Amino acid sequence: MSDPSQATPTSVPISEEERAEALRRVNRSRGRALRVLWEWAKSFQVAILVFLFVRAFIVEAFKIPSGSMERTLLVGDFLLVNKLVYGAEVPFTGKRLPALREPRLGDVVVFQWPQDPSKNFVKRLVGMPGDTLSMEDGRLVRNGQAVRERYVVHTDPGMDPSGEEFRWQRDHLVRTAQAFAGYHPSRNNWGPIVVPGRHYFMLGDNRDNSLDSRYWGFVPDSLVRGQPLVVYYSYEPDSGAHSAWLSRVRWHRLGSRVH
Repeated sequence: MSDPSQATPTSVPISEEERAEALRRVNRSRGRALRVLWEWAKSFQVAILVFLFVRAFIVEAFKIPSGSMERTLLVGDFLLVNKLVYGAEVPFTGKRLPALREPRLGDVVVFQWPQDPSKNFVKRLVGMPGDTLSMEDGRLVRNGQAVRERYVVHTDPGMDPSGEEFRWQRDHLVRTAQAFAGYHPSRNNWGPIVVPGRHYFMLGDNRDNSLDSRYWGFVPDSLVRGQPLVVYYSYEPDSGAHSAWLSRVRWHRLGSRVH
């Protein structure tokens, strides 16, 4: 005999309408999840396209790997570079957008290294097409006038190396009486040479520690990429500290303009 105090579970039949409604709820939930996933994917694709557009035509990030531009730029500086100002290159076409302006004397410029265009350099433009340039004991002379360069530093003033890397200048040398007597260029004494058309002469601000136009020649205008705008991040990479990019941040340089 069964115990009347214990209830026996009974199954309640589900109607076809209830079954259909439950199925619709499940389908709506799946559809909502798929719509959210699709919207997220579209937003991600748009973000990628915007990033690629900005990087190609407007602003690109660069890192300073060497001390050739000290004090203006330091090793460990991260820059945002304006690519529109000189006319950004349209990818895969070899053509450029119209420039906002031409490069000027004194501009800090990012360009592709003529000897290896896969590498980007940043230097200061000191010679325009047609300029006559020379250097006398480390002082730049342009068109017969000594140039006042307050941004220049000399970290090795007692040395003046010479070598075969400077001999390219012979093809651009102004044929003065002194030049005819023999031309032996060095790091701090060279010229006068003439900058050819559609080319620029670039020097690092750290004149004693810069691989620049003195060594490998002029920069064609087609290799100019942009102008640095601002230092958006900076740290001391050679401090020896653990995780220096976090612990050795140069807070005072963040947001500083490049001049």
